[in-house]
Formats: sequence, structure tokens, C-alpha cells
Amino acid sequence: MSKREQSKYKINRRLGVNLWGRPKSPVNKREYPPGQHGQRRRKPTDFGIQLQAKQKLKGYYGSIGERQFRRYYQEASRRRGDSGENLIALLERRLDAVVYRAKFVPTVFAARQFVNHGHIMVNGKRVNIPSYQVKDGDEIQIRAKSREMALVLEGVESPERDVPDYIQVDHKDMKARYLRAPKHEDVPYPVKMEPNLVIEFYSR
Repeated sequence: MSKREQSKYKINRRLGVNLWGRPKSPVNKREYPPGQHGQRRRKPTDFGIQLQAKQKLKGYYGSIGERQFRRYYQEASRRRGDSGENLIALLERRLDAVVYRAKFVPTVFAARQFVNHGHIMVNGKRVNIPSYQVKDGDEIQIRAKSREMALVLEGVESPERDVPDYIQVDHKDMKARYLRAPKHEDVPYPVKMEPNLVIEFYSR
């Protein structure tokens, strides 16, 4: 097992949830956190509940850095409407999130690396920034030279998840179109996400 796989599953163990809904997750066998004191149960405080909600949402998207995640909160709060819904929309517009949702790769960690290595084009131009904000109507496509990679074939053939309806995908030509920003209820999270608790955490 690679270091990336190990660190990914540590997030699952620490939070006590199967964050990406994968059958390999050790949480399926042990729901308690790692370590000799992992099985001790404490009643969480309001702060602890808010912190866990933040860690779940941040971890789901590949453990985004704290500074960047706080910027998403600030932008979500600045916009009109429900801040929690705005936060979800901003996260789902990330290019690596769209690549993952389109099933071009099997994991969100792989999506970040795939974009970093220059395998993705947006509207015909190569983009290698995972946090790039995709706009409504943008076309995301895998470069021709990268379409036969084992990672891509694994993602496309994975039965673990479906493509959500706010992304239109053509796996034959390895391209997707981002149709619209989703509402929280539209996003196929395997576990319960509570973006409003994340907003509360940062607005203390």
C-alpha cells in the first residue's frame, strides 16, 4: 500500500467514516480512530462537532490546505444566498473535483495528480491547476495521449459511483461538460456533509 493510500485511509479512521464510500476502507471493519486510545468514546462538544464537519468536507476533496479552505469560506460568505450551499458550489467547481465526478480517475487524490501532470484540457487549453474554478458550460477533456492510461480506464470502469446530473460525460471521447453548480442535495456524498456547521466553525 502506498503512502498516499495509507494517509487517505488515516483520514477515514480519524473521522470514523468511510469518506469516499470505498470497499477497501478500514472503517468498514473498525469504526474507531487509530491508536491505543482509539476506542474511548467521548461526548463531543459543539466545537468538536463543527470541527469534525470541517475536517470531513475538507478531507473529502483531498485534504485541501487550511488557508485555501478558509478562502472558500470567505468567498461563500461574501456571495448572496445560503453560505453553506455557496461553499459546496465552490468546492464542486474545482477542476480536480469535476475530473473525479466525471469518473476520469478512481479517486480525488488521483484527480489532483492527474490535473497537476497536465493531462486535462478546459475548452481546448491545458490547465494544470487542481483548484481552477470551472464555469457553467465549460468543456473538460482528457488529452489524446493520456486516454489509454491504466488510471483512466480504472476510473471509467469503476462501479463504485455514478456521474451526477450536473455534469454531462462522454466516455468515448473522454470529455465532460459542466452544466451547472449543484445544490448540496445534488452532490453524491457517501457520508452526511454539514456545510452549515463548517460556516459556524469559521464564523465563531
